[in-house]
Amino acid sequence: MKGDVAIVGIPAHKSSLSPTSAHLTPSAIRDALARFATFSSSTGVDLGELTFTDFGDVNDPDFESGRTRVRNAVDDARQNFRLLIALGGDNSITHSVMGGMWSDLTSAGLITLDAHHDVRDGDSNGSPVWQLIQAGLSGANIVQIGINDFANSKEYSTRAKDAGITVVNRDVLRKRPMEDVISEALEIAGDGGREIYVDLDVDVCDRSVAPACPASLPGGISAEELRAAARFLASDSRVRGLDITEIDASLDAPDQRTIRLAALLVLEAATGVGLR
Repeated sequence: MKGDVAIVGIPAHKSSLSPTSAHLTPSAIRDALARFATFSSSTGVDLGELTFTDFGDVNDPDFESGRTRVRNAVDDARQNFRLLIALGGDNSITHSVMGGMWSDLTSAGLITLDAHHDVRDGDSNGSPVWQLIQAGLSGANIVQIGINDFANSKEYSTRAKDAGITVVNRDVLRKRPMEDVISEALEIAGDGGREIYVDLDVDVCDRSVAPACPASLPGGISAEELRAAARFLASDSRVRGLDITEIDASLDAPDQRTIRLAALLVLEAATGVGLR
Protein backbone atom coordinates (compact mmCIF):
# COMPACT_ATOMS: atom_id res chain seq x y z
CA MET A 1 0.00 0.00 0.00
CA LYS A 2 1.38 3.39 -1.03
CA GLY A 3 0.19 6.98 -0.68
CA ASP A 4 0.97 10.52 0.39
CA VAL A 5 0.29 10.48 4.14
CA ALA A 6 0.11 7.57 6.57
CA ILE A 7 -1.41 7.97 10.02
CA VAL A 8 -0.86 5.63 12.94
CA GLY A 9 -1.95 5.92 16.55
CA ILE A 10 0.65 5.14 19.23
CA PRO A 11 -1.31 5.34 22.53
CA ALA A 12 1.73 5.03 24.81
CA HIS A 13 1.24 6.15 28.41
CA LYS A 14 2.45 3.51 30.87
CA SER A 15 6.05 4.71 31.20
CA SER A 16 5.16 8.37 31.68
CA LEU A 17 6.92 10.16 34.53
CA SER A 18 3.53 11.28 35.82
CA PRO A 19 0.18 9.48 35.45
CA THR A 20 -1.47 10.31 32.14
CA SER A 21 -4.40 9.24 29.99
CA ALA A 22 -2.53 10.08 26.80
CA HIS A 23 -3.70 6.73 25.41
CA LEU A 24 -7.11 8.37 24.86
CA THR A 25 -5.65 11.00 22.56
CA PRO A 26 -5.26 9.31 19.14
CA SER A 27 -8.98 8.55 18.90
CA ALA A 28 -9.85 12.03 20.20
CA ILE A 29 -7.72 13.62 17.46
CA ARG A 30 -9.42 11.51 14.81
CA ASP A 31 -12.83 12.60 16.11
CA ALA A 32 -11.75 16.26 16.06
CA LEU A 33 -10.57 16.02 12.45
CA ALA A 34 -14.20 15.61 11.41
CA ARG A 35 -14.82 19.22 12.49
CA PHE A 36 -12.58 20.69 9.81
CA ALA A 37 -12.72 21.18 6.05
CA THR A 38 -9.97 19.86 3.78
CA PHE A 39 -9.15 23.09 1.95
CA SER A 40 -6.29 25.40 2.95
CA SER A 41 -7.35 28.73 1.47
CA SER A 42 -4.02 30.45 2.17
CA THR A 43 -2.06 27.89 0.14
CA GLY A 44 -4.65 26.59 -2.31
CA VAL A 45 -3.97 23.03 -1.17
CA ASP A 46 -7.01 20.75 -0.98
CA LEU A 47 -6.19 17.75 1.18
CA GLY A 48 -8.95 15.87 -0.58
CA GLU A 49 -6.55 15.55 -3.50
CA LEU A 50 -3.95 13.69 -1.38
CA THR A 51 -4.10 10.02 -0.48
CA PHE A 52 -4.29 9.11 3.22
CA THR A 53 -4.06 5.73 4.92
CA ASP A 54 -4.95 5.34 8.60
CA PHE A 55 -3.42 2.18 10.04
CA GLY A 56 -5.31 2.48 13.32
CA ASP A 57 -3.61 2.17 16.69
CA VAL A 58 -0.69 -0.01 17.70
CA ASN A 59 -1.84 -2.24 20.51
CA ASP A 60 -0.05 -1.82 23.86
CA PRO A 61 2.94 0.20 22.55
CA ASP A 62 4.75 0.69 25.88
CA PHE A 63 8.07 -0.78 27.02
CA GLU A 64 10.35 -2.97 24.91
CA SER A 65 7.69 -5.42 23.74
CA GLY A 66 5.48 -2.51 22.73
CA ARG A 67 8.32 -0.74 20.94
CA THR A 68 8.82 -3.86 18.86
CA ARG A 69 5.18 -3.67 17.80
CA VAL A 70 5.62 0.02 16.93
CA ARG A 71 8.76 -0.68 14.91
CA ASN A 72 6.97 -3.42 13.00
CA ALA A 73 4.05 -1.07 12.29
CA VAL A 74 6.19 1.71 10.80
CA ASP A 75 9.18 -0.06 9.28
CA ASP A 76 8.03 0.34 5.68
CA ALA A 77 6.57 3.85 5.99
CA ARG A 78 9.56 5.53 4.33
CA GLN A 79 9.29 3.32 1.30
CA ASN A 80 5.55 3.70 0.79
CA PHE A 81 4.51 7.16 2.02
CA ARG A 82 5.80 10.69 1.70
CA LEU A 83 5.06 11.39 5.38
CA LEU A 84 4.13 9.30 8.39
CA ILE A 85 2.15 11.10 11.11
CA ALA A 86 2.15 9.33 14.48
CA LEU A 87 -0.55 10.32 16.96
CA GLY A 88 0.62 9.98 20.57
CA GLY A 89 0.49 9.05 23.27
CA ASP A 90 3.29 10.37 25.42
CA ASN A 91 6.69 11.47 24.16
CA SER A 92 8.23 8.02 24.52
CA ILE A 93 6.92 7.28 21.01
CA THR A 94 9.60 9.50 19.45
CA HIS A 95 12.11 6.77 20.27
CA SER A 96 10.04 3.85 19.03
CA VAL A 97 8.70 5.46 15.84
CA MET A 98 11.98 7.02 14.71
CA GLY A 99 13.85 3.84 15.58
CA GLY A 100 11.37 1.85 13.51
CA MET A 101 11.68 4.11 10.48
CA TRP A 102 15.50 4.10 10.37
CA SER A 103 17.41 0.96 11.26
CA ASP A 104 20.58 3.06 10.90
CA LEU A 105 20.06 6.22 12.92
CA THR A 106 23.40 7.65 11.80
CA SER A 107 21.71 8.52 8.50
CA ALA A 108 18.87 10.54 10.04
CA GLY A 109 18.26 13.87 11.75
CA LEU A 110 15.79 14.92 14.44
CA ILE A 111 13.98 18.22 15.05
CA THR A 112 11.95 18.62 18.23
CA LEU A 113 9.59 21.39 19.24
CA ASP A 114 9.45 20.85 22.96
CA ALA A 115 9.82 22.67 26.25
CA HIS A 116 12.08 19.84 27.45
CA HIS A 117 15.34 18.22 26.35
CA ASP A 118 14.09 14.64 26.99
CA VAL A 119 17.61 13.39 27.75
CA ARG A 120 16.88 11.67 31.05
CA ASP A 121 18.28 8.24 31.82
CA GLY A 122 15.89 5.31 31.84
CA ASP A 123 12.83 4.46 29.78
CA SER A 124 10.11 7.09 29.98
CA ASN A 125 8.54 10.04 28.18
CA GLY A 126 11.47 12.08 29.50
CA SER A 127 14.15 9.98 27.81
CA PRO A 128 13.45 9.45 24.07
CA VAL A 129 16.15 11.80 22.76
CA TRP A 130 18.80 10.27 25.01
CA GLN A 131 17.68 6.75 24.03
CA LEU A 132 18.00 7.68 20.35
CA ILE A 133 21.49 9.06 20.92
CA GLN A 134 22.43 5.84 22.73
CA ALA A 135 21.09 3.92 19.72
CA GLY A 136 23.32 5.80 17.28
CA LEU A 137 21.67 9.13 16.47
CA SER A 138 24.31 11.86 16.45
CA GLY A 139 23.64 14.81 18.71
CA ALA A 140 25.05 17.02 15.95
CA ASN A 141 22.03 15.99 13.84
CA ILE A 142 19.49 17.09 16.47
CA VAL A 143 17.85 20.51 16.81
CA GLN A 144 15.59 21.33 19.76
CA ILE A 145 13.30 24.34 19.43
CA GLY A 146 11.31 26.01 22.21
CA ILE A 147 13.27 24.74 25.23
CA ASN A 148 11.77 26.71 28.09
CA ASP A 149 13.24 28.25 31.22
CA PHE A 150 12.52 26.39 34.46
CA ALA A 151 11.50 23.24 32.56
CA ASN A 152 14.87 21.44 32.63
CA SER A 153 17.58 20.84 35.20
CA LYS A 154 21.08 22.21 34.74
CA GLU A 155 22.29 18.58 34.47
CA TYR A 156 20.10 17.84 31.44
CA SER A 157 20.87 21.16 29.80
CA THR A 158 24.58 20.37 30.12
CA ARG A 159 24.02 16.84 28.79
CA ALA A 160 22.27 18.22 25.69
CA LYS A 161 25.10 20.70 25.10
CA ASP A 162 27.80 18.08 25.59
CA ALA A 163 26.01 15.78 23.12
CA GLY A 164 26.28 18.47 20.46
CA ILE A 165 22.55 19.19 20.22
CA THR A 166 21.62 22.57 18.72
CA VAL A 167 19.24 24.25 21.19
CA VAL A 168 16.95 27.15 20.31
CA ASN A 169 15.55 28.46 23.58
CA ARG A 170 12.06 29.84 23.93
CA ASP A 171 13.49 33.31 24.42
CA VAL A 172 15.09 33.22 20.97
CA LEU A 173 11.67 32.68 19.39
CA ARG A 174 10.56 36.05 20.74
CA LYS A 175 13.23 37.66 18.58
CA ARG A 176 13.41 35.48 15.46
CA PRO A 177 10.61 34.47 13.09
CA MET A 178 9.64 30.80 13.36
CA GLU A 179 10.26 30.27 9.64
CA ASP A 180 13.82 31.51 10.01
CA VAL A 181 14.45 29.16 12.93
CA ILE A 182 12.89 26.20 11.09
CA SER A 183 14.95 26.87 7.96
CA GLU A 184 18.14 26.73 10.01
CA ALA A 185 16.98 23.58 11.82
CA LEU A 186 16.26 21.81 8.54
CA GLU A 187 19.74 22.61 7.25
CA ILE A 188 21.38 21.27 10.41
CA ALA A 189 19.27 18.12 10.83
CA GLY A 190 19.15 17.44 7.09
CA ASP A 191 22.71 18.37 6.19
CA GLY A 192 24.01 16.33 3.28
CA GLY A 193 20.52 15.21 2.32
CA ARG A 194 19.79 13.32 5.54
CA GLU A 195 16.15 12.39 6.10
CA ILE A 196 14.50 13.99 9.12
CA TYR A 197 12.07 13.02 11.85
CA VAL A 198 10.06 15.71 13.68
CA ASP A 199 8.68 15.56 17.22
CA LEU A 200 5.90 18.03 17.96
CA ASP A 201 5.56 17.88 21.74
CA VAL A 202 2.56 20.12 22.25
CA ASP A 203 3.71 21.15 25.74
CA VAL A 204 5.99 23.57 23.87
CA CYS A 205 2.86 25.73 23.64
CA ASP A 206 1.55 28.26 26.12
CA ARG A 207 -0.65 26.65 28.73
CA SER A 208 -3.61 28.81 27.67
CA VAL A 209 -3.76 26.96 24.34
CA ALA A 210 -2.59 23.55 25.58
CA PRO A 211 -4.23 22.89 28.96
CA ALA A 212 -4.34 19.14 28.20
CA CYS A 213 -0.53 18.98 28.20
CA PRO A 214 0.43 18.29 31.83
CA ALA A 215 3.85 19.93 31.44
CA SER A 216 2.87 23.00 29.38
CA LEU A 217 3.94 26.31 30.91
CA PRO A 218 2.62 29.86 30.82
CA GLY A 219 4.81 31.65 28.30
CA GLY A 220 5.20 28.85 25.77
CA ILE A 221 4.83 29.40 22.04
CA SER A 222 1.48 30.17 20.44
CA ALA A 223 -0.79 27.73 18.65
CA GLU A 224 -0.19 29.69 15.46
CA GLU A 225 3.58 29.31 15.79
CA LEU A 226 3.29 25.55 16.20
CA ARG A 227 0.85 25.25 13.30
CA ALA A 228 3.18 27.26 11.07
CA ALA A 229 6.12 25.10 12.12
CA ALA A 230 4.24 21.89 11.31
CA ARG A 231 3.38 23.10 7.82
CA PHE A 232 6.81 24.47 7.02
CA LEU A 233 8.62 21.40 8.31
CA ALA A 234 6.42 18.97 6.39
CA SER A 235 6.85 20.97 3.17
CA ASP A 236 10.49 19.81 3.10
CA SER A 237 10.80 16.47 1.32
CA ARG A 238 13.55 15.39 3.74
CA VAL A 239 10.96 15.22 6.54
CA ARG A 240 9.61 11.66 6.44
CA GLY A 241 8.05 11.21 9.89
CA LEU A 242 6.34 13.45 12.43
CA ASP A 243 4.71 12.79 15.78
CA ILE A 244 2.25 14.75 17.93
CA THR A 245 2.70 13.97 21.63
CA GLU A 246 2.13 14.72 25.31
CA ILE A 247 -1.60 15.51 25.18
CA ASP A 248 -3.85 13.94 27.81
CA ALA A 249 -7.31 14.14 26.25
CA SER A 250 -8.98 13.67 29.64
CA LEU A 251 -7.53 16.98 30.87
CA ASP A 252 -8.64 19.20 28.00
CA ALA A 253 -10.76 22.32 28.37
CA PRO A 254 -14.48 21.96 27.62
CA ASP A 255 -13.93 23.51 24.18
CA GLN A 256 -11.30 20.83 23.39
CA ARG A 257 -8.77 23.48 22.41
CA THR A 258 -5.74 21.20 22.80
CA ILE A 259 -7.23 18.30 20.86
CA ARG A 260 -8.42 20.67 18.13
CA LEU A 261 -4.91 22.10 17.92
CA ALA A 262 -3.53 18.57 17.50
CA ALA A 263 -6.03 17.89 14.70
CA LEU A 264 -4.96 21.11 13.00
CA LEU A 265 -1.33 20.01 13.28
CA VAL A 266 -2.26 16.90 11.29
CA LEU A 267 -3.91 19.11 8.66
CA GLU A 268 -1.01 21.58 8.57
CA ALA A 269 1.53 18.79 8.16
CA ALA A 270 -0.52 17.26 5.35
CA THR A 271 -0.74 20.69 3.74
CA GLY A 272 3.05 20.82 3.85
CA VAL A 273 3.15 17.56 1.90
CA GLY A 274 0.78 19.10 -0.64
CA LEU A 275 3.18 22.02 -1.06
CA ARG A 276 6.21 19.85 -1.90
